[in-house]
Amino acid sequence: MTVLSNLTSKSPTFLLTAIPGFHSAHTWISIPFCCLYAVALSGNSMILFIIITQHSLHEPMFYFLSMLSATDLGLTVSTMSTTLGILWFDAREITLDACIIQMFFLHGFTVTESGVLVAMAFDRSVAICNPLRYTTILTNSRIIQMGLLIIIRTVVLILPVVLLLKPLSFCRMNVLSHSYCYHPDVIKLACSDTWANSVCGLVGLFLTTGMDIPCIILSYILIIHSVLNITSPEERYKVFGTCVSHIGAVAVFYIPMMSLSLVHRYGRSVPKVVHSIMASVCLLLPPVLNPIIYSVKVKQIRKAILSLLFTK
Repeated sequence: MTVLSNLTSKSPTFLLTAIPGFHSAHTWISIPFCCLYAVALSGNSMILFIIITQHSLHEPMFYFLSMLSATDLGLTVSTMSTTLGILWFDAREITLDACIIQMFFLHGFTVTESGVLVAMAFDRSVAICNPLRYTTILTNSRIIQMGLLIIIRTVVLILPVVLLLKPLSFCRMNVLSHSYCYHPDVIKLACSDTWANSVCGLVGLFLTTGMDIPCIILSYILIIHSVLNITSPEERYKVFGTCVSHIGAVAVFYIPMMSLSLVHRYGRSVPKVVHSIMASVCLLLPPVLNPIIYSVKVKQIRKAILSLLFTK
């Protein structure tokens, strides 16, 4: 096998892993994966289509929601080919160049989604804390600028991280823990110095999650402060209810992602099957659940979907 003879190489071939120990059940395992991918693709595509075609939804909140759906589509597609390739055709081999390309899109869409969630938190804080200035603060041009800033940040942070893998030599059995290329997973297999990779990765982590989570928390501190100043309990509940869908999106994105990161760093004794399941859940949970959360909790989206599905 290629990986056995490739013990020291700068152009290695890696072996991806689906669910360790369940090779004979790959066909059956592919059924729930296909269902989840179908839900993610159809749900996010439907939300994008509705926001684009419904002029009543051309508002800042829904523009940010369309960014979230587009990012979730990209996140889903970035891993779907390798995951289903393993489960259907046992196509486990992937070159370093293909791995780098997949990591750029995988980690890129992850960073983009984190940025979009910060923008959505800012949108909610402006809508609740400064409702009279909402339309003057979040103009179309400013929303475009925020979107471009999110994309630029993603490219500037992710491109060096993945390109720094190119000079590395790999001299171990190049078997990855997941059905896709994940940066910490690939770094573990390198036998040359990875100091620059580790520093670049930590800087990128600090400038994304390390800054985004405090920004979201600060936004909700301002929101809670404004909500508590409302005297009517009914109004208070109604206003805070507009944030529930965003809180759900933040939870399904950050909690699995941080859990996977902790398992990779401190869970060396954790069985490999747990690593693989957590990795799959981490990336599939937000694209699958976000359309459901927003369809259930946001009245305008729910009405538009029902109208699209049941109008003859």
